[in-house]
Amino acid sequence: MAGEKRFRTSVFGFKKSDVNLYIEKMLKEFDDRLKEKDNEINNIRNQLREYKSKYEDINRKYEEIGNEQKKIALALITAQENAKNILDDAKNKALEEKKRMDKLIEEEKEKLVDMRGDFMELKSKIIGILSKYDKQLGDVVDEIDENINNIDREINDDLNNDIINDRIA
Repeated sequence: MAGEKRFRTSVFGFKKSDVNLYIEKMLKEFDDRLKEKDNEINNIRNQLREYKSKYEDINRKYEEIGNEQKKIALALITAQENAKNILDDAKNKALEEKKRMDKLIEEEKEKLVDMRGDFMELKSKIIGILSKYDKQLGDVVDEIDENINNIDREINDDLNNDIINDRIA
């Protein structure tokens, strides 16, 4: 508003036309300022609507992202639990297979020990049989040698007798 205003004086106080002009000028300034303020208020309201809209969009996106994060977290937790279960199952199966293989190895070792025992027993029997046959073969060879020696003696005796008989004759 304009600075301090001085009115001219008249018979009954201030001059009416000056006061009216001043009031009209003040009203016009007030109306102009009021329109400016209304425009500012409307601009601010429009900005507020835009900001509210942006806020609602951001808030909606935030909630969507939050929901997506929850879904992803749940999926990761589920995947992690599934992976743990798979690993546990694999470990259990591996342990069971190891136990089965250890048992099978132990059974095979027992069979091998039994087979070694059977082999040693069979070896002893074969050695016994071979020794018996060797002795028998030795006896046969000795007998053949003796028979050959006897035959040689007989032949020598016969030859000696024939020579003696030929000399005598």
